[in-house]
Amino acid sequence: MTQASGGRLEPAFARWTVATLAVALTLGAVAWSVGIYQILDLALYTEQFSAAMLSVGLALAYLHLPAQRHAPRLRVPWHDWIAAAASSGCAMYLAVRYPMLVDIILLRPRDAVIVGAVLIVLVLEALRRGTGPTLPAIVVVFIAYALFADLVPGRLEGRATDWQRLVGYLALDTNAMLGLPIKIGTTIVVTFILFGAFLSATGGSRFFTELALAGMGRFRGGSAKIAVVASALFGSISGSAVANVVATGVVTIPMIKKSGYAPHQAGAIEAVASTGGQLMPPVMGAAAFLMAEFLQIPYSAVVLAALVPALLYYLALFIQADLEAARRGISRVDEAEIPRWRVVLPGLHFVVPFAVLIVALFIYGQQPETAVLWSAVTLIAGAFAFGYRGKRPRIRELLDAFRSTGIAVIEIILITAAAGFVIGVLSISGLGFNLTLALVQIGGGSTLLLLALAAVVCILLGMGLPTVGVYVLLAALVAPAMVEVGVLPIAAHLYVMYFGMMSMITPPVAVAAYAAAGLAGADAMQTGWEACRFGWSAFIVPFLFVLSPTLLLIGEPGDIALALVTAALGIWLGSIAVIGYFMRPMGAGLRALFGVAGILALIPSGAFPGAVVTDVIGAALGAALIAREIWLVRLRAKVRPALP
Repeated sequence: MTQASGGRLEPAFARWTVATLAVALTLGAVAWSVGIYQILDLALYTEQFSAAMLSVGLALAYLHLPAQRHAPRLRVPWHDWIAAAASSGCAMYLAVRYPMLVDIILLRPRDAVIVGAVLIVLVLEALRRGTGPTLPAIVVVFIAYALFADLVPGRLEGRATDWQRLVGYLALDTNAMLGLPIKIGTTIVVTFILFGAFLSATGGSRFFTELALAGMGRFRGGSAKIAVVASALFGSISGSAVANVVATGVVTIPMIKKSGYAPHQAGAIEAVASTGGQLMPPVMGAAAFLMAEFLQIPYSAVVLAALVPALLYYLALFIQADLEAARRGISRVDEAEIPRWRVVLPGLHFVVPFAVLIVALFIYGQQPETAVLWSAVTLIAGAFAFGYRGKRPRIRELLDAFRSTGIAVIEIILITAAAGFVIGVLSISGLGFNLTLALVQIGGGSTLLLLALAAVVCILLGMGLPTVGVYVLLAALVAPAMVEVGVLPIAAHLYVMYFGMMSMITPPVAVAAYAAAGLAGADAMQTGWEACRFGWSAFIVPFLFVLSPTLLLIGEPGDIALALVTAALGIWLGSIAVIGYFMRPMGAGLRALFGVAGILALIPSGAFPGAVVTDVIGAALGAALIAREIWLVRLRAKVRPALP
């Protein structure tokens, strides 16, 4: 027995096996992305590749993840070795036999049924180890529905499926486990997470944190603004809101508390900023790639559509952090903690890989996985050529990035496999059609009522789930009902994504807010409700871009420009109302007026006939309120010196 990293005690062979599998998982995705299999003249179905990657991922899951979540992994027990071998062997069997089995699946071949049944059980157990019991329980409910759908009363009654047919379908069909989600998870997601690992290994993550510190630290409430900027930068390539909270919050939350914010506010600001990273292009917690495939549109179209709502989200958070600092009299960060520009600016070469990514995606139209690998090459070349703070990456650190990437994607691969089970059930049982019909009927033909109902469903279903799981589940269950009543497909998918992610900060199961509360030493529920207050814009803006796609950069240039200007004004006015401070504290009546002005200004001119009038009224009312506040503050400043 030898001491493992992180203080864990494991046999050397187990550690070596885990590291080898993790590297193999990463290299497999890289090889597929650069076309090595075609170069070697290996004619593989995409489903064969996905099954092979699942084989490696399952073995890795059982050897790396203990049966009890978050427990120390002191050793790998014998039953986990057996589970790793069985799950990996079953998935590899499907990979090898797929071309033969897929043609006879309707005959329910015995080997496919047995292998499929074992695989489903072991995938769900691995998923429980990786994500907790919630998502596996949801999948089990869906599978039970497929088996007994004819017994379900009311609108959701469906057709029952015998277990042999269901098992074969879920294991082999392209609309199930080996379908679109796992294809994205085992290619695009892996390569982007590898890019993030390279960014950490080369000092790029430190550069962006220090860039935020240097840029924002000298302003009032600079500590909170640093958290907003740093979490947006890190979260845009991170695949988890909670991981974003932990990675950046350990630095930012103590800094925010030290500057004068209350502990629950420090946690709330970090939670909202980290959750927004899952809504910020280019990665959006890997959901952007899935969204592009679901909608059959270019990835660049998803990025452009998601950009403005994400910027409005962060604009609202940034303004509120500033106003809260003014209300509390919080000043800048201590000068000693702010890095000098001459120290930070030599790291600007870390910006170049992102420029390469954008050019490759938007100008040359490359696939995301190919574009990000070019970015990774540029990143490594720049790090070796220029370094950062006098240090250049070591070869061992770069090689370790392949291992850390393989470990990091275990949960995502398991989630995408399980998401395939849900999608398969929706397809084979007719539940997808029944649920869409039920939501439309309950909505009673009212788009607003359906949107409100969908928002509640998204928050409830999203509670406790990772980003990819949230999006896939809601894209399959809720988005079709919205499209059915005439909502633009891209708007519907972004809508469910937003409200699904709001479950991360909405009590009672606000996992991102609770993680931040733990770091802040604050009450979890209080932090969650405070996060809802700071994240108010995400509960309103999705309604607006559904009613008018100008906020998604869809429409005439003039209409888009007007929508952007009035939306930014509305965010400013609304944030003043939420915080209750502009140049002085406000009473409830004045806050209500600012809130009304903000909502009216936020409504895009294309939301409904005559909506341009609401923009004019909101802008005029907001301008009048701001002018009044400025005049009163200046008047009082002149009167005060004259008093004895």
